[in-house]
Amino acid sequence: MKYLIIIAVAVISYLIGSINFSIILSRIISGKDIRESGSGNAGATNMLRTHGKKMGVITLLLDVAKGIISVLIAIYIREKIYNGDILYSARASVHIYFETFLACLPYIAGVCVVLGHNFPLYFGFKGGKGVATSLGVVLMLDWKVGLIVAVCAVAVMAITRYVSLGSILGGAAYIIAEIVKAVVKGEYNIIQLVCVVIIGGLLIARHHANIKRLLNGTENKLGAKK
Repeated sequence: MKYLIIIAVAVISYLIGSINFSIILSRIISGKDIRESGSGNAGATNMLRTHGKKMGVITLLLDVAKGIISVLIAIYIREKIYNGDILYSARASVHIYFETFLACLPYIAGVCVVLGHNFPLYFGFKGGKGVATSLGVVLMLDWKVGLIVAVCAVAVMAITRYVSLGSILGGAAYIIAEIVKAVVKGEYNIIQLVCVVIIGGLLIARHHANIKRLLNGTENKLGAKK
């Protein structure tokens, strides 16, 4: 029964992630699916290019909020359990493996909300690339690491004008930063590290088509006319 709490948080996070605001807002504005316009990606960058800066920023903020809310829910539930306010006292009676999973509940929620954004239940499992949602997750899990990753990604985007390249390197930077943090602190949690690799790895993997275009020199730059 106790593991059902972890499963419930994972499912809730996935369902929150599945609320794809770019698809919803695009249908409200134009009656069209954003996946049928521009790059075909259901995300903030395509909203920016298709419906303008205002809608791009709104979509970005809403996607970031999904990540923040999911991690906050996980943190709240984890702290409630540790305080003995839900069902039982974790410190006294819960198996060590459950405590390990429980400690990583925010990271598990982070993975699931990103999966929801990338493969939304409500929209045929065809979603975005999870950049903004991942940013919200990373900032909530560790704002210092999130800030480092965000600065690196934005710097690359500003210099090269390739949003995809900044996102890809941001995913790699996140994995590296978390591993370095674990080494420096001497604190290793395999479940947490697996979640970190999945979050960063998804960012990179979801840009596989962009990687090919970057290598071929055909990737579109931000603000450039197609």
